[in-house]
Amino acid sequence: MIPQPENLLYYSPAEDSKIMISDFGLSKTAESGIMATACGTPGYVAPEVLAQQPYDKEVDVWSIGVISYILLCGYPPFYDENDSELFRQILKAEYEFDSPYWDEISESAKDFISNLMCKDVSKRFTCKTALGHTWISGNTAWHKDIHASVSAQMKKNFAKSKWKQAYNATAVIRQM
Repeated sequence: MIPQPENLLYYSPAEDSKIMISDFGLSKTAESGIMATACGTPGYVAPEVLAQQPYDKEVDVWSIGVISYILLCGYPPFYDENDSELFRQILKAEYEFDSPYWDEISESAKDFISNLMCKDVSKRFTCKTALGHTWISGNTAWHKDIHASVSAQMKKNFAKSKWKQAYNATAVIRQM
């Protein structure tokens, strides 16, 4: 199971704090290597899981691609209020590197993500291939600090998400 960015927590406020992972509610351990049970958070799940096809650890590589995408631009590659539309986007691997959010992100980083989120499982990176990609193993990062712009975008999207959760909770309470 690959954690969502919001499930990565600091153990303490110290600068050198360990990082903890929370919320293993839908995690699954592979005993034979091939799995068929649908599990995972919709926006992070690989197309083969949604298509109810047998899958392997490549679904985790897909999830790493989704998380990398979010960490670089501040928003998810797949989003829609309607789950059917969200699933359609994922099943077709329909995502873009939208301007202006991706303008300052290197082509190497985009290539890395594209290979992690490749719809064709046989062409999708393995963990070993991903670790050997030049964006990970090389010195391809731009000298420009993108932290401020990505942090601002993530805060904006996180605020929207929290507002939506509060609204949905209120709607449920009203119906009780």
